[in-house]
Amino acid sequence: MSTGVALGPIGQIARQVHDIDVAVEWYRDILELPHLLTVGQLAFFDSHGIRLLLSAEARNTENQGESVLYFRVNNIEASFRLLQSRGVSFRSAPHLVHRHQSGVEEWMAFFADPDGNTLALMSQVPQGAQSVKVD
Repeated sequence: MSTGVALGPIGQIARQVHDIDVAVEWYRDILELPHLLTVGQLAFFDSHGIRLLLSAEARNTENQGESVLYFRVNNIEASFRLLQSRGVSFRSAPHLVHRHQSGVEEWMAFFADPDGNTLALMSQVPQGAQSVKVD
């Protein structure tokens, strides 16, 4: 039986970085996320209503877990090529990760920020659409 707790959509994702200035420049200029503000060693961005908090404050050595940020894109091939042209090094080219019963395909491509944190592009390709092709 439910206790009445209903989780809403994610409002913020926090990520630790080594150098706040380098991180702000990268997330703002390379990924083109709208920069909201920087306060000391904290920087805030907006990703379509989800706030991203980057923190260069002292790292908690007990919890070195990493959150992966998945960015939805309409055209994963074009997004992959654009970010590559900006110097982003991908860990993998766009690849099929799942085909839904409806035929819709889920594609992903993984890359890293300047601190080595994992990010990903993700895209759904409708049934009957031309498949993604990356050389």
